[in-house]
Amino acid sequence: MIAKWLFFDVGSTLVDETECYNQRIKDAISGTDISFDEFQEKRIEFAMQNLKGDIEALKYFGLTKTPWHKELEVPYRDAENVLSALKERGYNIGIIANQSAGTAERLEKWGLLKYINVVLSSAEEGISKPDSEIFLRALQHASCSADEAFMIGDRLDNDIYPALKLGFKTIWVRQGFSSYQHLKENKVKPDFIVNNLTEILDIL
Repeated sequence: MIAKWLFFDVGSTLVDETECYNQRIKDAISGTDISFDEFQEKRIEFAMQNLKGDIEALKYFGLTKTPWHKELEVPYRDAENVLSALKERGYNIGIIANQSAGTAERLEKWGLLKYINVVLSSAEEGISKPDSEIFLRALQHASCSADEAFMIGDRLDNDIYPALKLGFKTIWVRQGFSSYQHLKENKVKPDFIVNNLTEILDIL
């Protein structure tokens, strides 16, 4: 079956969250004797265990999660070019993302919404990845079956593994802290692995 739909995650897939995480770390360690580099080193250590590095590091140091600075989110430099090229190639494009309210508005602000047909985010749907229900709702909105769709994301646990279980084809984008993750022998492998969005154009 030829893919008709491409579903993208947002954070660390279409949008670079590096500065958001950096600011969260700075806020969390403010007033402590923990250095940024010390926290970052522990975060990477947990990420290499396929864990959510920032959350586990906060627990390790006994710190409280601080607010997320959405204003520091920026699209990856190749995001618009890739979405535009894929649209020109005839693909329908959707979003399946764990995001706060207003995902479509943020995509519009970044100039990306014009390439996107369907947006499902956890805040609006009341359900989050990796729950299969949000993937099934996206398929329903798109009027397509899983074998006609790709899921493209940075998280093995939230994006790739749940989509594979439902029959999606998958592309793992190793951006952000997912670049420290590794595939486990007992897990089904993604169909494709790329290191940036532009490499997707060599696949689709």
